[in-house]
Amino acid sequence: MKYTRSRLLIAPLLLALVAAACGDDDTEASAGGDSSGGGADSGEICVDGDTVTLGFLNSTSGVMAISEQTVRDSLMLATDEINADGGILGKQIEFIEEDGQSEPAVFAEKINKLLTEDEVAAVFGGWTSASRKAMLPVVEGADGLLFYPVQYEGLEASENIYYTGATTNQQIIPAMDFLASEGVETLFLAGSDYVFPRTANKIIKQYAEELGIEIVGEEYVPLDSDDWTTQVAKIAAAEPDFVFNTINGSSNVGFIKAYDEAGLGPDNSPIISVSIAEEEAPAMGVDLTGQYAAWNYFQSVDTPANAAFIEAFQGEYGSDRPTSDPMEAAYTSLYLYKALVENAESFCVDAVNESADGVSVDAPEGTVTVNGENHHISKTGLIGQINADNQFDVVWSSEEPIEPDPFLEGYGWWDPTEE
Repeated sequence: MKYTRSRLLIAPLLLALVAAACGDDDTEASAGGDSSGGGADSGEICVDGDTVTLGFLNSTSGVMAISEQTVRDSLMLATDEINADGGILGKQIEFIEEDGQSEPAVFAEKINKLLTEDEVAAVFGGWTSASRKAMLPVVEGADGLLFYPVQYEGLEASENIYYTGATTNQQIIPAMDFLASEGVETLFLAGSDYVFPRTANKIIKQYAEELGIEIVGEEYVPLDSDDWTTQVAKIAAAEPDFVFNTINGSSNVGFIKAYDEAGLGPDNSPIISVSIAEEEAPAMGVDLTGQYAAWNYFQSVDTPANAAFIEAFQGEYGSDRPTSDPMEAAYTSLYLYKALVENAESFCVDAVNESADGVSVDAPEGTVTVNGENHHISKTGLIGQINADNQFDVVWSSEEPIEPDPFLEGYGWWDPTEE
């Protein structure tokens, strides 16, 4: 059944909102919304009937499809499992699926449709920060809920978004701590030219200075470009101890190809990536054995919940399908929504938010817990090294879940005003 909310006429503002969201590569202010329209009188749960309709919004076409298709698949799996177990508050999940087409403006358009026309109770999806920033003013304007499953640059918190991927202090900072522990003295930054890489690299540069690591180069290529020849030549000339890769989507294929053709590899120029996981590694067309990635989940994580997750996913999609961090975070996001709703005993946005703090889920990555102030979750930081099977051997761990600090308030070296 449709979610009961006031239908807001936000479509006329959509183009302006998308332009604002996509045009600022260094947005650092909180985007907190006033979630005042989703409340309900005592006894109301905002969804009637025996079903609840959700929206799934992922790119199944365009440059990001290489990554987002697997997120879609994990959402489908979680839906089937939850429905088989009785649904959410006894209601079976129905879903409406939309293709974000790897375009931020399309994500904004589609989430507007899902929330104001289809009146879904919550939306799950997005990958790039550009897509999230395009959706943010729309989901706040409609007083809806978005569950965003991918690691990102932080510096954001919204009452209308739950962030189930890592924020900066749970991925970027652990990666830098690992590099420092390995004695790295020089670092080259390579990223796609949009919000996440540029903001992440701003943070990396400040922390590198704190750690005594010299940044010897910084290069960007548009997200839809696969030509990294010129930039890789600069990396080869700089001879850094490590390359920090914040490239996203299929552009990674062009980067790794140029890297290999330049004679670079883990022995003479190792890479640590934050967007290459088990799903992407075999698609690079080059043997990545020995390279590194920073995530909060690997298929190799040894927990009973992960063993069950892998068995279920491969049982549904084939034994050759790997599991990876973003898809696990998406899978977890649907179970987290179920836990939030059932804890609140309501689908209403206000009720869910008011009781969110401390809600935990036994996820494949381990137990995750919601921070009610910033809507992020605790996550264990992991560094993995790719082996010959395109799996990751964990070589570094934070051991315990890291509490989310999206604005880096606990890090004295961080200055948001510094370029």
